[in-house]
Amino acid sequence: MARVLLIDDHRPAREELRLALVRHGHVVGTADTGEQGLARLGSFAAEIVVLDLVLPGMDGFDVCHRLRAEGDLPIIVLTTRDDDADVIAALEAGADDYVVRPVHARIVEARIRAVLRRTRCGSAGRACDDGYEEHGALRIDRDSLSVGKRGRRVRLAATEMRLLLTLSATPGRVHSRLQLLEAVWQHDFLGDSRLVDACVQRLRAKIEDNAAKPIYVQTVRGFGYRFGPLPDRP
Repeated sequence: MARVLLIDDHRPAREELRLALVRHGHVVGTADTGEQGLARLGSFAAEIVVLDLVLPGMDGFDVCHRLRAEGDLPIIVLTTRDDDADVIAALEAGADDYVVRPVHARIVEARIRAVLRRTRCGSAGRACDDGYEEHGALRIDRDSLSVGKRGRRVRLAATEMRLLLTLSATPGRVHSRLQLLEAVWQHDFLGDSRLVDACVQRLRAKIEDNAAKPIYVQTVRGFGYRFGPLPDRP
């Protein structure tokens, strides 16, 4: 059960999804516009936001940016727009998942459960091993789920943290995009590899000295990604 805020100006589709989510036990609030949705956040106490990209006034991209600037509230984009540029822009704006309509309500509900499962685990649970580890200038504390770099805290969204923990647990091991989808997003056939690429870009922007020449999250062309190994220091 979760408190879900639906931001969508297409009322018939929104109402159909609202009723389906209520049948699954969720508490659902609705908003017609991005501005209205942002205004409802405090009073409704949403645990996750599901929004369309095409909204009157403030569009879904702007809503994503605003939500991400204010905190780590999970966001699922649910839209008819399937252009690669839109998918990447939404994920880079901070969306945790991207679902293309038409889609059955039970798929959306499964995505909501998957996103909440990983974010709730990330905020309340333990990661892999006890203690902290250091990788060059990067320090990862798996007990407190915190990351620091040269003595300064690096703020990561829950999905970015789970991606970093998954990769850094086995430095040098290559993970395919499908493996990362299953481990981080808990998706299998429902997943979209663009989620992985966009999250990698966001993570690199936060932990790398030069995101264009990463040393922590490295691309292995044709296979996927790996963490390090870091170059030897002179």
